[in-house]
Amino acid sequence: MQRTIVEKVEPVAEGVVSLLLRGADGPLSSWEPGAHIDLTLPNWLTRQYSLCGDPADRDAYRVAVRHDRLSRGGSEYIHLFLNTGRPLDVSLPRNNFPLRPAPEYLFVAGGIGITPLLPMLTAAVEAGASARLLYVGRSLATMPFAGDLRAVHGSRVRMHVTETHGRPDFAAAAAALGPEALVYCCGPTTMLDAAEAVFCAQRLYLERFRPVDKEFAPGEAFDVHCARSGRTVRVGAEESLLDALNHAGLRIPSGCREGVCGSCEIPVIGGEPEHRDDIGAPPGLMYSCVSRARSSDLTVDL
Repeated sequence: MQRTIVEKVEPVAEGVVSLLLRGADGPLSSWEPGAHIDLTLPNWLTRQYSLCGDPADRDAYRVAVRHDRLSRGGSEYIHLFLNTGRPLDVSLPRNNFPLRPAPEYLFVAGGIGITPLLPMLTAAVEAGASARLLYVGRSLATMPFAGDLRAVHGSRVRMHVTETHGRPDFAAAAAALGPEALVYCCGPTTMLDAAEAVFCAQRLYLERFRPVDKEFAPGEAFDVHCARSGRTVRVGAEESLLDALNHAGLRIPSGCREGVCGSCEIPVIGGEPEHRDDIGAPPGLMYSCVSRARSSDLTVDL
C-alpha cells in the first residue's frame, strides 16, 4: 500500500468530483494509461478508480468519482464526507486495460468512462498515432473534463450529447476506421454491449465497471492445496475461494468481489480453474473472488 494525502477535491461535472492524491512519503509508484488503484476509505470500504492524470507525475495520482445514486457507501462517502488533508491508503496501480501499440485509435467514452481513456488519448497522440475520441454523455454538464479535452485535443474530440442527438452511430464510426485501428471503450453496460455488437472483436478492448451477467452450473466443493504454506483448504459449494482462504487465515487482498478489478489474483500451479471473471485471467493466474475449480482440487502458490 501507498500513503497519500487528499490535496484537492473539486467538481468536474454534475455529480462528479476529481481527487488529487499527493504521495505522503515521496514519489508514488509508476503507472501506464489504463491503470487503476484501490482506494481504502475511512469508512472501511475499498473501491477501485481509474487513474486519469499524467503518468509522468510521480508526486500525485488523480481519479474522478461519480456519485452513484445506488451507492454502496463508496462514492457517497467521497462526495459527502471526504475532505482535503485526509490521509488515504492506495494500492499499487494495476492495469487490466493496457494500451496496445497501433497506428490508429478510436476511443469511445460514456460519462465517467472517460477516466481511463484520458491518459490513453494523450499517449496515443504523443506516440504519433492517429487518435480520435467519441465522448458520449446525457448533457455536456454531466461529462467530466469536457472543457479540458476540447482545449487540449480540439478536433480530435467529438462530443455526442444524447439528449439532443440520441444514441451514437457506432456503425458509421466503425466504417471510418482503417484496417489496423484499435477501439478502446469504457462506459455504461448498454453502451459497451452496443459497441460489442458493431466493432470487430479483434480490434475492440472494453473496460467494464460492472460484471456481465453470466450463468454457470451450480458450484461444487473442492480442495485448494497451498504449496508454500503446506495447508489444504476446503471450499464449500456455496462459498467463494476468496472467502475460504480468508477464513482459513490466508489473507488475500480484495476489492470489487465481482471479478472486474483483479486485486484478488492468486497464482495457480496445479489443477484446472474455472474462470468466471470479466478481465480475462492470464495463464497461471485466477481471480479468487468469483472463479472456482473445474477439477476436484487446485494447487496455488500461497
